[in-house]
Amino acid sequence: MNARAVEANRERWGAYPLVVGGAFVALVLAVMLGMPYWGGIAMGAVMTLGALARLFGGGRLAVRRKATDVVTLGGLGVMLAVAGIILEFKDHIPM
Repeated sequence: MNARAVEANRERWGAYPLVVGGAFVALVLAVMLGMPYWGGIAMGAVMTLGALARLFGGGRLAVRRKATDVVTLGGLGVMLAVAGIILEFKDHIPM
């Protein structure tokens, strides 16, 4: 492969290797170490970082627009992280 083909192949993946690696870390936290809320927080943070990487870094998907990926991945990531924080620290939140 020439350099241009390698660069195009690298851009095609975009932020998804980050999200897959983060999902693995979150799964280890949640299942193997017995910390499900911290696993949710980690997964939410990684999804949010993946949305930012997709926004600024790119990736060339022919199926969806970049805005769709950023809004979906970012929104779900923030909601997941906030839910994990609320569940982890529910004793410290006045209600």
